Amino acid sequence: MPTAGTVRKSPRVTAPAVQDGAASIASGQLSFFENVCAYFDKAAAFTRHPKGLLDQIKECNSVYSFKFPLRSEKGYQVISGWRVEHSHHKLPVKGGIRYSEDVNEDEVKALAALMTYKCAVVDVPFGGAKGGVKINPKKHTVEELEQITRRYTAELIKKDFIGPGVDVPAPDSGTGPREMAWIADTYAAFNPGQTDAFGCVTGKPVSQGGVRGRTEATGRGIYYALQEVCSYPEDMKKLGFSAGLKGKSVVVQGFGNVGYYAALFCQEEGCPVIAIAVPEGAIYNPKGLDVEAAFQHRKETGSILNFPGAKNLAKSTDALELDCDILIPSALENQITEANAPRIKAKIIAEGANGPTTAAADEILAKKGVLVIPDMYANAGGVTVSYFEWLKNLSHVRFGRMGKRFETTAYDRILRAVETATGKRFSEQERRAVAHGADEIDLVNSGLEETMAVAYNQIREVWKSNPKIPDLRTAAFVSAIDKVAASYMELGIFP
Repeated sequence: MPTAGTVRKSPRVTAPAVQDGAASIASGQLSFFENVCAYFDKAAAFTRHPKGLLDQIKECNSVYSFKFPLRSEKGYQVISGWRVEHSHHKLPVKGGIRYSEDVNEDEVKALAALMTYKCAVVDVPFGGAKGGVKINPKKHTVEELEQITRRYTAELIKKDFIGPGVDVPAPDSGTGPREMAWIADTYAAFNPGQTDAFGCVTGKPVSQGGVRGRTEATGRGIYYALQEVCSYPEDMKKLGFSAGLKGKSVVVQGFGNVGYYAALFCQEEGCPVIAIAVPEGAIYNPKGLDVEAAFQHRKETGSILNFPGAKNLAKSTDALELDCDILIPSALENQITEANAPRIKAKIIAEGANGPTTAAADEILAKKGVLVIPDMYANAGGVTVSYFEWLKNLSHVRFGRMGKRFETTAYDRILRAVETATGKRFSEQERRAVAHGADEIDLVNSGLEETMAVAYNQIREVWKSNPKIPDLRTAAFVSAIDKVAASYMELGIFP
């Protein structure tokens, strides 16, 4: 069947390259992409890069919009799809594919832009990209979803918008390992004999070249980010807190992979998770909820409501305004707005979703002294572990395979030497705990923790080194802009 498609290179400028960020925010209701541009403009004012370079960094390099037919028992349906490559300063570009009835070109552009800045902030060597398919996956059969996914992949292949060295998609809202496996299989079928074919996409099942730890990576990254942010006594003192994450109450919006794992890891650290919000409503218990039990309750009943020992909240957004120490919005964009920002009581907001806070709301939260950990850093765990998966696919070897046995043997020899020298005898449990070579999941989690710690220290250094930089988000954008600008200058594109 024929396909309607349009590829646009270097689209027209949506917003001025550098302008007064406050003026941009105050100019009226902004779209998602305009919100991202407003944040960019605000941060760009703290850099010394030429206007032309800032124009290049901010704008989307390529936008591919297309339509294709879906044939089912109901007849024909025309499906709209997009793939946006925001920045080619590094290749491949990287970004998820979202299946949603609400997805549109503006949203995909915004998410692609955030991916550029996110990768730069955590020093993952990718440019930013994003994809979207305008469907409600819950209204389609598995067979239809496979047909849609494979056709979407074929469209990307035709225009060279996918490949291990070109553009590497990943899961996003509405997609998961199953869809990524279909994408990898379709790409491999179109490229027979390409040994790196399965590096064309990340977030795959482990059996299909995926990496252990990818499913929980974004939630774990939020946990590591909170650990690092809360480790500075002087910063916590300004919020009325003692240093450390333990004991701080948490409200989570969204209970998919991101929200669930973020809540679970925070609870394991000793943080009471007092509320969980999902589309059908929210549950609340000021003494804390059992995250795993709540997850199973929703799985068994189809709803999080009526969880034993918890109070129901009719509106999901009501949970955002609860009295808590940490708020983790990990659902969709534009959840904290100019309307509800004045009623937010959390002292720390860790943005698990992309763009959950509008630019106007961000201004209000800053004036209230709320510490916002921006999305481009807080939820970078997913792309960080996707990078590890991509490296695994290119190297064709599982992390830990070559060194684990050697490390275990070496540690065991050390223990035996200690036993000989001291006369102490280690129990089998102690020996297993110490004489343990790193497996794939150990290396992935270690790499993620290191990445989140280093990135936050870089952002914080930018923030603290210039008293005029108002918040972490602006500091993160400054850090990202400087890194992307350096790449363009190293390529000789700008002097």
